[in-house]
Amino acid sequence: MTEETPGFDEQQPQAQPQQPDVPSGATSDDAEPQAASHDKGAAPAGDADRTAAVTAQLDQVRTALGERTADLQRLQAEYQNYRRRVERDRIAVKEIAIANLLTELLPVLDDIGRAREHGELVGGFKSVAESLETVAAKMGLQQFGKEGEPFDPTIHEALMHSYAPDVTETTCVAILQPGYRIGERTIRPARVAVAEPQPGAQTVKPGEESGAAEGDAPGEDKDSGPEEG
Repeated sequence: MTEETPGFDEQQPQAQPQQPDVPSGATSDDAEPQAASHDKGAAPAGDADRTAAVTAQLDQVRTALGERTADLQRLQAEYQNYRRRVERDRIAVKEIAIANLLTELLPVLDDIGRAREHGELVGGFKSVAESLETVAAKMGLQQFGKEGEPFDPTIHEALMHSYAPDVTETTCVAILQPGYRIGERTIRPARVAVAEPQPGAQTVKPGEESGAAEGDAPGEDKDSGPEEG
């Protein structure tokens, strides 16, 4: 015979939902409006917190965006400077290479010039010489130096010196070797013979000479006074 334990077959009491506190004398229907008003008062406070958090995040994003934009602008400026520097260096290297090549050809061009002066530039040699001069000119080689131009120590090299009565300043009277330049860069100065005015001679300008010639008309005697008998 089995002995039953009292109380196990009985159903356990279930937990009842907690009812809001109702003041004495008030019914449960009066407590529901009070709970609803309490929830409505707590909602605006939560929205304000969320808005503040979103605003802070936006500020952080704007700050990060500004920093990244500044970094990109700095990198772009550095890249542009790098491109300009590379292009400038490339042009400089090209000009140096061309100048070195043409400098080695200057003795050949001098020989061609002397052969032309002596009338020896004929036949096939003439065609080759003219082709070489054309190629040198296309590469930017320019010849300078003419008789009668004023002496300039930056582009002329004086190898001979003399005095002449018909010059008013130091003048190139003979071109011994022409000068050559590439653009504004002189690769060889013109080697010249120069003449200076005679020491102590009065320098008469061309305008003054013409004025003096007009003043002294032929047939006029400045001392034309009465003759004594």
